[in-house]
Amino acid sequence: MYKNFNEFGISDKVIVSLSEMGFEEPTPIQKMAIPPVLQGKDIIGRAQTGTGKTAAFGIPLIEQRPEAKGRYPYAIVLAPTRELAVQVSEALNKMGARAGVVSLPIYGGQSIELQIRSLKRGADIVVGTPGRVLDHIRRKTLVLKDIKTVVLDEADEMLSMGFIEDIEKILGGIPGERQTMLFSATMPKEIIRISKNYMNKPVHVGVDASEMVVAKTKQVFYEVREEDKIKALTRLLDVEGPALTLVFCHTKKEVDEVAGRLQQMGYPAGAIHGDFTQSHRDEMMRKFKGGDIDILVATDVAARGLDIPDVSHVINFSIPQDPEGYIHRIGRTGRAGKSGIAITFVTPRQYRQLKLIEQFAKTRISKAKLPSREEVRKAKEEELAAGVEEMIKEGKHTRFYDMAKRLFEKYSPEDVSAAALSMLLDTEDMQEIEEPEKGYAGQKKDSVRLFMTIGKMDKINVGDIVKSISAEAGIPERKISNIALFDKFSFVEVPADLADRVISAINDSIIKGRKVKIQHAKKRERR
Repeated sequence: MYKNFNEFGISDKVIVSLSEMGFEEPTPIQKMAIPPVLQGKDIIGRAQTGTGKTAAFGIPLIEQRPEAKGRYPYAIVLAPTRELAVQVSEALNKMGARAGVVSLPIYGGQSIELQIRSLKRGADIVVGTPGRVLDHIRRKTLVLKDIKTVVLDEADEMLSMGFIEDIEKILGGIPGERQTMLFSATMPKEIIRISKNYMNKPVHVGVDASEMVVAKTKQVFYEVREEDKIKALTRLLDVEGPALTLVFCHTKKEVDEVAGRLQQMGYPAGAIHGDFTQSHRDEMMRKFKGGDIDILVATDVAARGLDIPDVSHVINFSIPQDPEGYIHRIGRTGRAGKSGIAITFVTPRQYRQLKLIEQFAKTRISKAKLPSREEVRKAKEEELAAGVEEMIKEGKHTRFYDMAKRLFEKYSPEDVSAAALSMLLDTEDMQEIEEPEKGYAGQKKDSVRLFMTIGKMDKINVGDIVKSISAEAGIPERKISNIALFDKFSFVEVPADLADRVISAINDSIIKGRKVKIQHAKKRERR
């Protein structure tokens, strides 16, 4: 069923555009969503970035264009971040190129006057972040009276970012006779409430995103000590030679440190996190997409909405502290039906977190052995030999003929060549990476696990717990690890000598408006 896009009955113009974009076969979410949408039905699609959801709503949006071009947009897409708004708009412009459909992104951080001028010139589809869309509506520079279709993309992300009130205001200003599509990786109560209040008998479609991601992504982990992570990262980059690599870190500081170290060592790396300006982030993304940098180091928040089809490797420099975050991270590779590789660095004390991730993702993450010095040397030799051959073919070496002749008068060509290569490729001082010592069940013996009576249902995240413990107990954030969030409770690990201080400081304290109890996890487990 629906082995190709022709079987949906869509126009030749859209088929040609999809072919030019490299689309060959519909993804599962496209097979499920496109037919009911083309029939005019509202849909709720459970899918995340990387499943092909943009085309799942984009193809019908292009197909539903009015015969006569109107003065105002006929469709609007709401997205949580400016990056996603830009990427969705670009994709819609490519899908609608031959059909003459124009999509315009509007978002905060860009000149509103520029957007006003673009809206006056006319756009068929507007893709925007809720705050900026609402701003244009209030200024009456965005008119919604001709809107026939609304798409809420990554609705759960918009909820977590506090956009729900804005979304409801926008939906309240759109004509009731409309088609609504909602896409979300998860379905919190607020999203369900919106679907009931603003949608008409929606058809539910969806795929198990974790199974999709897991199925097409090779997953491995390397056990390394914290101080050996950079060495492990560079070994993998040298030996595997990935096309484009996303490296995830837990904190902004770590992003800066990792990207800085890579740059100092000559790797073409860039960095993005929330403290960078939008212009810097846009520039980094342009360079990454264009291949000017091969490695992008990022925090989870900064990487939201990134949709780059050629990412071959995702490396978790820091293990995700929320198991669901693992799926979102590794979903950045293996796009558009391609395979990808997800690599996670795990310290001995993080084995328990690794097991939680495996349970959540319903997968097995295989342990792998880091490349040896010999393997790195061979990989570098092959790369250098290929570079030398290319230089000879292109004639870029001829200006060194005179130097070569002078050296050949004293030494053999073999000695001269070998010495030159040695200067470029010397791995003698490369240290082996030692296997870390394990504690029981992967946890260091000098750390303890604590149980907290607060969880996801309290609208708390990993960062909230880390900041609260650090501030109340007066300990560095880096000493707080292996946080596992569940609906009504959480686990956290701290150094054994600091456990009593943490318990004393946090027990009966208020976090996110709720009184929290905290105790040793073992005591609870024996009950």
